[in-house]
Amino acid sequence: MKGLFKSKPLSPPELVRHLRELLNFINPATPSREPKKEKYREEKMSEFDKCILEMRSILYGIDGAEPVLEACAQLTQEFMKEDTIRLLIVCLPKLDLGARQNATRVITNLSRQRIDSRSMAAEYLENNLDLMNILILGYEDNEIALSYGPILRECIRCQSVARYVLESAQMKNFFDYVQNPNFEISSDAAATFKELLTRHKSTVAEFLSKNFDWFFQEYNSQLLQSPNYITRRHAVKLLGDMLLDRSNSAVMIHYVSSLDNMRILMNLLREPNKAIQLESFHVFKLFVANQNKPPEIVGILLSNRSKLLRFFSGFNIDKEDEQFEADKAQVVKVITDLNPQADDDEQ
Repeated sequence: MKGLFKSKPLSPPELVRHLRELLNFINPATPSREPKKEKYREEKMSEFDKCILEMRSILYGIDGAEPVLEACAQLTQEFMKEDTIRLLIVCLPKLDLGARQNATRVITNLSRQRIDSRSMAAEYLENNLDLMNILILGYEDNEIALSYGPILRECIRCQSVARYVLESAQMKNFFDYVQNPNFEISSDAAATFKELLTRHKSTVAEFLSKNFDWFFQEYNSQLLQSPNYITRRHAVKLLGDMLLDRSNSAVMIHYVSSLDNMRILMNLLREPNKAIQLESFHVFKLFVANQNKPPEIVGILLSNRSKLLRFFSGFNIDKEDEQFEADKAQVVKVITDLNPQADDDEQ
């Protein structure tokens, strides 16, 4: 007889309201250690696991089936009420690994949902920017970093949220996060760092212009000159991405007018690793191509001319690349044609 009276499945809004009730049990205002309440809490945790899994199924579909858009919209709208997103983010550290992974996927999916061409999550986040502080600090906790990191990257797809993070005092902490001894966490932090510095062109250009001195001082000393090969490789690749972006043309000119910066890139060119050499070349060529090279940069290029030309004569990559060969030929030509008297006259 028991099977005849199965409970009716909850609608998406009811599911979210039930989740809120469960989250309040998981994260009570006044924690209790009473055995009966602890057992009751375990039962609620089991309910939570089923609830969050059902939400994931609604948002991602089941067995390859496409999710139902109306159900996703209802779930999203209810989720944005009564700070449910905040409550779930705060509770993530208290969940077991499986539930945490499902909850992370639910939050990242919700942040991409659009209703009538509006991003509900963007509107919510713009009014709750302090949530970014919680997510960023997740990189200081190895247990939660790989959950908070993907959520943070989804949040900074919204330009105003990315601007908030770039302008926050916590931005400086990323220079430590990308060097976390845990490879998975450092890689996740590096992905977030790159997203912050490449996604929203105008915001990034404004940030780099306003914060040029401290940012590139940290970037050069901590990342480009890091003892860790992976850190150096990622850093020089990202530097090239930033400087070669047209939106950052003024920043690029500023960077390639510094002799100290060029010396760092020349040292990276000497690395035995081909990948670092190639990425360093893409930045070094900007110093050479600069039409208004400062006298000290001209002087270093001249004093090292024979070494540089010898290096580039044997500098090749494994696969055929016409653009690389053209760039290398242009660098060689400019260095070969350098004339100290002519450059003095131009200055």
